This record gives sequence, structure tokens and C-alpha cells, in this order.
Amino acid sequence: MSQMQQIHDQLREMILSLEVAPGERLTERWLEGRFGGSRTPVRAALVRLEAEELVRRDGRNWMVAPIELGEIAALAEFREAVESSAVRLACERASEVDIDAVTELLDACEPDAPREEWHRVGTDFHVEVARLSGNEFLIKAVAGAMTRLSRARWLELRTEQSRDHAWAEHRLLLDLIRRREADAAAQAICEHIRDTRDRLLTSLEEDRRSLRARGFAIVGKA
Repeated sequence: MSQMQQIHDQLREMILSLEVAPGERLTERWLEGRFGGSRTPVRAALVRLEAEELVRRDGRNWMVAPIELGEIAALAEFREAVESSAVRLACERASEVDIDAVTELLDACEPDAPREEWHRVGTDFHVEVARLSGNEFLIKAVAGAMTRLSRARWLELRTEQSRDHAWAEHRLLLDLIRRREADAAAQAICEHIRDTRDRLLTSLEEDRRSLRARGFAIVGKA
């Protein structure tokens, strides 16, 4: 793996897990010291993260992209269109073995698992459901949307209630796909996406003041 790739992957994980805060400023010199890399791979990693919209330029330096409430709402609209199409195709194309594999992924997350595990499984679940469609463009679209939502989901997955609610909705969706009920599955994924949107926005709005006190940049309106 190249030094640029290593820096990119490590910094990306730090951004998505909120180890570096939304809105935090980054200097190339600090990143060189943090990752033990030279300026060229550091800058190349930043340019790649900029293309993923996880960082942006801030004069001569860089900053971690803030969490934007309007983006969460827009992503929900995008996800409804993409994921409802994916589950309809999954009802037609997915084998029982493939559905079983996604079920095992969901069931592997124990109730007392750390938030990191719930976060990972929640992301992987949506990508793997899209994979059941057999359409690579839908898979990539869902993976990209889940990346964009990653930081907001991390903040919202703090309570056992929110985790249990998401798990139950995921389980219902899988059952509908297994029964090949395409219309019901499409409706279920849309309702799940809207519910997720509402929970994320409510959580961020309620915690906006405390998050700002921690240095997190939460901007815009839903």
C-alpha cells in the first residue's frame, strides 16, 4: 500500500469516527508529523478526501467538512430513490444463500456490542442489501451515501433505543425481501430512510449547542 493510501485511509477513519471534529482545521505540516509522511503524499491524500467531500480548502490550509443539516435531508431523498430500486431488484434476483448472509451480518451484532460495531453493521447492512440487487451502480451509490451520513449516524447511535429501532426495521426489510414482496419492501426502506432522517436531524438539533461547545461545526437548516 502506498504512503498516500495509508495516510488517506487513516485520516478518513479519523474524520468518520469524529476523532477529528467537523470544522477542525488541518495543516499539511501537522499531518506530516502525525503520519510521518512527506508533503507530497499528504497533499495527495487531502485532494482525494476533498473529492469525497470530507475535507475542504481553507485558505492555504484545510478543514474537515462540517456536518450540514440540509445535506442529511437531501441524502434521504436520494436514498429513497436509489434504495427502493435496489430492494425491488433484490426481491427478483437475490438467492436465499445471499439473503442468509445478510441476515447473519445483522444477527452478529450483539445488543451489548460497542457503538463502533453497531455503526459498522448499520453501514454494511445497507450496502449489502444493495448488493443483493446485482447492480454495481446502485451498490456504489448506496455506499457513497452511507459514507456521507457516517458522522451524523455516529452521533445519533448513542442510545440503546435508537439501535434497537434500527435493528427492527432492518429485520423487517430482510423478511420482506425473503418473501419477495417488492412493493412492501420498497415502502419499508423508504419509511426506514425517512425515520432515520428524522432521528438524525432531531438529535443534531437538540445537541447542537453542546456539539458546538465541543468544537463541532453543525451548519444549515434541515
